[in-house]
Order: sequence, then structure tokens, then C-alpha cells
Amino acid sequence: MHVERCGDALEVQGHGAAAARALAAAGHEVVVVGRNPERTRRVADEAGATAHLADFTDLAQVHTLADELLTAHPRIDALVNNAGGLFPELAWTHDDLETTFQVDHLAPFLLTHLLLDRLLASEGPAVVTTSSAAHRVSRLTTADALVLGGRQDERRYVPFRAYADAKLANLLFTRELHRRYHRAGLASAAVHPGGVATSFAGTSHDLFGWFYRSPLGQRVLRTPEQGAADLVRLAGGRPDVDWPSGQYWADGRIARVNHRGDDPTLARVLWERSEELLGLA
Repeated sequence: MHVERCGDALEVQGHGAAAARALAAAGHEVVVVGRNPERTRRVADEAGATAHLADFTDLAQVHTLADELLTAHPRIDALVNNAGGLFPELAWTHDDLETTFQVDHLAPFLLTHLLLDRLLASEGPAVVTTSSAAHRVSRLTTADALVLGGRQDERRYVPFRAYADAKLANLLFTRELHRRYHRAGLASAAVHPGGVATSFAGTSHDLFGWFYRSPLGQRVLRTPEQGAADLVRLAGGRPDVDWPSGQYWADGRIARVNHRGDDPTLARVLWERSEELLGLA
């Protein structure tokens, strides 16, 4: 199996790096993607993988990445969208989009779109996207609210709420990807890796960031290997044989979702709005 791992757009570390090592150890050909050249190449070397670089705050780099992947890798069996970030302040990307929403949802959406034909040409392809139990915190009920959630007064910006909205978008993306392409042979899954002991959220100034930085958090959080378990099982398994498509997974089982995560209309409209923002419509 050939696995493209869309690595953490900020750093290739934690459960994403652990997943790359485990998949490679299981005999899969793995490609890692990250922003930091040294860290990305180190993880690739540890896994015996190929490395590509891209900064997901710049959609032009996602297009370039897709071109490089399509040129270098004639077969792609699985794409793992593991990009994610929680940012301490409201900020805009090169593309004038809210940073959390672009890095966590729009950039992986775009990469999936650009690699879709190559995936569909494979036998039993899959797209696995890292979501989070944080999606339950999202209170947004329309696609426009999700897409425009970051365009608010800076004084009202709550980093964890922006992250929760993006993680709900990841879940809705997985549902809609299943609805649109499962009959064509593509399987999809969303994953909650659990709280993993890394520097994730380390720059956030809220309670969430404090917990990740605290000695207590480092003691109770999961190891990267534990957080990677579902990514490894799904990306390295047989879709529709080992696991059913279109579901949200946590701790090796199908997990409960926020009722908004089961809203087919919200999933469809979010997909359409995302296409419009990315110039794909």
C-alpha cells in the first residue's frame, strides 16, 4: 500500500509522526508532508519515508504539493489528513482566510480534491481525516457560520471555539466525502486521536493551552503512539472489510458525534461553500 500522509501543517510531530513510523514498519510505502524542513526530513528518515514540504497557510503551496505528489507517486492508496493547529490570536492567512479554518479544513479539503482522481484509480482507496471530540463544543448551525466563524471582532475570538468549529468541519467533510464518492470506491473516516502529549496548543493562552503545557497534562495525556493507533488501523487496513466508511472513530470504535455532525444538509452546504472559497465551484 502507498500512503500519503498529509502531516501536521505546523510541525511533523506527535501522533502524526508515530503513525508514519508505524505504517512504514508494517510494510507500507509512506510519504510525509510538513512545513518545517528539518523536522519533516527527520521523521521521514526515521520511517524510511519520502518527505514533501508545504505550509497550509498558503493555498498556492497546497497546489504545488499536489503537483509534486502526482508527479512523484503514480499510485496513492490512502491519504491521511492530519493537519491541525490551534492559534492563540485571530489571524489571517496569505489567502485572507481565518488561519484555523484554513489549516484544519480548507487546505486538507483542497489537497483531497487535487488528489481525488489518483485515489479513485487505486483499489480500495481511503481518506482518513483527524477530527476531534472538540467538535462537540461547536455551536454553529449553518455552513456560512462555519466558513465565516473567524470573521469576527478580535475581542470575541476564542481559540478553542475556532478549533472546535474546524473539527466539526472535518467531520462534516468526512460524511459528505462518503456520500459523494463511496459508490465510486472511495472510503472515508474521521478520527479523534485523544489528547496527545505534544506541544500542540502550546501557544494558546486559554485553559486548553495551559492544560497541555502543565505537568498534570503531560502526565495524563496519551503517548503519540497511543494517539496514532486509529490512524494506523484505518489507513493501513482494508476499507469496507476492516472498517465501514463514513464514520467517526475514537479508541478503536465508532464514536458519538455532536448532532450537527450528522446533519446531511449542513455537510452538503459546507462542501459547496468550501468549493466556492477555494475556487473549485
